[in-house]
Amino acid sequence: MKNRTILYIFLITAFFISQLHADELSDIELEITKVKNNIYMLEGVNGFAGGNIAVSAGEDGILIVDDQLPPMSKIIEQALSKIHPGSVRYILNTHWHRDHTGGNAHFSDHAVVIAHTNVRKRLMEEQKGFFGVTPAQPKQVWPIITFDQSITIHFNDETIKVLHYPNGHTDGDGIIIFVESNVAHLGDLLFTDMFPFVDLDSGGNVFNFIENIKEIMSILPKDVKIIPGHGSLTDMDGLKKHYGMLVETSNYVKNKVTQGVSLEKIKQEGLPKKWESFGQGFIKEKNWITFIYQSLQ
Repeated sequence: MKNRTILYIFLITAFFISQLHADELSDIELEITKVKNNIYMLEGVNGFAGGNIAVSAGEDGILIVDDQLPPMSKIIEQALSKIHPGSVRYILNTHWHRDHTGGNAHFSDHAVVIAHTNVRKRLMEEQKGFFGVTPAQPKQVWPIITFDQSITIHFNDETIKVLHYPNGHTDGDGIIIFVESNVAHLGDLLFTDMFPFVDLDSGGNVFNFIENIKEIMSILPKDVKIIPGHGSLTDMDGLKKHYGMLVETSNYVKNKVTQGVSLEKIKQEGLPKKWESFGQGFIKEKNWITFIYQSLQ
């Protein structure tokens, strides 16, 4: 219960940050990394900005994947101006969480927002869970184009595939593949070298999460560059490490439960030491154990 409370405090803090004005986030900057060709990654530094952004910039204009917390919008615009002139034309949301959709309202006066059907549904309705209560969002935030299984966008001489992987992190997760550039944005199905957040209240489940990652690894090229929802730019080796952690830690907890060990006892004993460093991110080891345990129920 104590660790669930800690996670709750973290996420509710992130929610409150999302209500701040941009001038209160003056220390936060966006680091620009050119990934390949005309694909870039924007990552927050000096504070919590929200999830990583992918950018496609070229003759057709600018397309972004996710748009962080609400007060980051002006900072995002400043970063984009260093990459390419002009306004954002398209936004792809990987899922509904406000640290990935917070800029929708700001950009939607000139950009088309695209996401999975369940992203629209959750943004339209009040959500309750680890975030506390997230109110229904105004119409400007809602995606106006939705898909159920997949959608393809042709932009900046790039084939951009958006594929739905259900009930892993949430029930509306989409991954984005920039085919010609061989770059993928996996949203919060990947926290680089960290335990991921699995939103059980939004249809997430650790074991579906694992199956989704297994399937994603089978369709991505071996030399793909991968933008995670949170953490550093990585590659197939990084994704395999992530998958190995998911499998080993979930099997460890599952075996303990089969032996009749209680959740509190498992958290007290902890996971194998080899995964200790993964608990230095958003989600602590005891929180991750709880996600696995609850996914078994």
